[in-house]
Amino acid sequence: MTLRSLRARLLAWLLGGIAVVWLIGGFVVYRNTLKQADTFFDYHLEQMALLLRDQPVEYLLPLEIPSRVAEYGFVVQVWTANGRRIWAPPHTVLPNYTALGFSTVKTSEGRWRVFGVASPSRVIQVAQLMRVRRQQAVQLVLKTLEPFMLTVPILGILVWFAVGHALEPLQRLASSVKARRVAALEPLAHEQLPEEVQPLVAALNDLLGRLSSALERERAFMADAAHELRTPLTALHLQLDALARAGTDRERAEAMERLSAGVQRSIRLVEQLLALARQEPRAEPAHEPIALDELARDVVAELVPLADARHIDLGIADAQPVVIPGEREAIATLVRNLVDNAVRYTPRGGRVDVTVLGSEEPGRAVLKVADNGPGIAPAERARVFDRFYRQPGASAPGSGLGLAIVKTIAAAHGAQVELGAGENARGLTVTVTFTAAPV
Repeated sequence: MTLRSLRARLLAWLLGGIAVVWLIGGFVVYRNTLKQADTFFDYHLEQMALLLRDQPVEYLLPLEIPSRVAEYGFVVQVWTANGRRIWAPPHTVLPNYTALGFSTVKTSEGRWRVFGVASPSRVIQVAQLMRVRRQQAVQLVLKTLEPFMLTVPILGILVWFAVGHALEPLQRLASSVKARRVAALEPLAHEQLPEEVQPLVAALNDLLGRLSSALERERAFMADAAHELRTPLTALHLQLDALARAGTDRERAEAMERLSAGVQRSIRLVEQLLALARQEPRAEPAHEPIALDELARDVVAELVPLADARHIDLGIADAQPVVIPGEREAIATLVRNLVDNAVRYTPRGGRVDVTVLGSEEPGRAVLKVADNGPGIAPAERARVFDRFYRQPGASAPGSGLGLAIVKTIAAAHGAQVELGAGENARGLTVTVTFTAAPV
C-alpha cells in the first residue's frame, strides 16, 4: 500500500498525527512532572534540614535516614560552626561546605541539590543528586502515561477500521464501474454516496451522457452514410454495365460521361462524409488567431474556377480586417462549404458575394455569403441543417451535408448561423456570427 493510495495517506496522516500529539503530550507531562518534582523535593530538603537543626548532637551522630526517605537519595552532612565536618555518610562524594539556603553544586558523582541551615553550634546540609530527581520524574511520567500507552494501539485499530468504513463507498463505486459492460452507459446511482463523492459521480454521469450521445450520433451517422452511399455506388455499377453494353462510339462516350459524373458525385459525397466525421463528435477546437478576411479571400480564390465554369460572378464584397480565435482548417471548411453551396445552387450568370465585417466588441466578427439563386423557403430553413436533407425541387447535385457541416463547425466555435433572404428578397444570405472569446 503506497502513499499514492488514499487509504495509506489517511492512515499515515491520522496515525502520524496521533503519534506526534502523544509525543508532545508526553514531553509536556514530563516537563510539568519534573517541575513539580523539583518543588516537592526542595520542600522535603528544607523540612528535613529544619527538623535536624533542632536535634541534639547525640541524636545526629548515629544518624540514619528512614528507608522511605532514603529511596529519594537524601544525604545529610553536619558541620561545626568553625567549618569542621562532624558527620557525612560513608562511600559518598558529597559537596563541600556551601552557602546557606538552596544551591546546586557539581561533584564527581554529578550535580547535587543542596539546602543548608545553621544553628548556633552547627550547620546542617541536606543534599540530593539531581539524576535521582530525574529518575523519579520519569517513573512518575511513565505511571501517568501508562493508561494512555495502552489506548494508542486501540485508537490505531479504531482509526484503521474507520478509514476502511469511510472509503467503502468508493470501493463499491469502483466495483460497480468495473462490473459494467462496455455498452452500459446508464447513469451511476448516487443517492447513498457521501457528499464528497457525489461531485465525482455527477461528473462521471455527465461523461457517460456525452459518450452515449456521441455513440448515438455515430450510429446514426453510420446508418445515414451507408444509406446514402448505397445509391451512388449502385448507380456507378449500372453505368459500368451501360458502358459494357455500348455498341457505338457515341454510346460509349455518353456512358463514360455519365460514369465520370457519377464518380465525381461519389467523390464529393465521400469528402463531405469525411469532413463531417472529422468535426463530430469532437473535443473543443484548439484556438489560434485566424485572420477571417484573409481566409475568406483564400477560399474565394480557390473556388473562382468553379464559379467561372458556371459563369457566376464570385467575389469579395467587403472584407474588414478581423481576427477570431478558432481552428483554421475547420473555419476554412465552413467558409468553403458556404461558398461552394452558393455557387452550385445559383443559376448560370448569377452572383455570389462574400462579406467579412468586424465589430466594436473584441472577439466578434460576421461572415456573410449571399447569392441571387432560388433561395430556401422559410419553412425549410430549419431542416436544411439536418444531415442528408435536401429541399424538394433542388436541381443541383448534392448530398445534403454542406450546411450540416457548417452547423457542426459553428457550434464547436461558439458561433451562430442564420439563414435569410438575399438582396431584394431574392436568393439566400447565410450569416455566421462568431461569439467566441478574443485571443
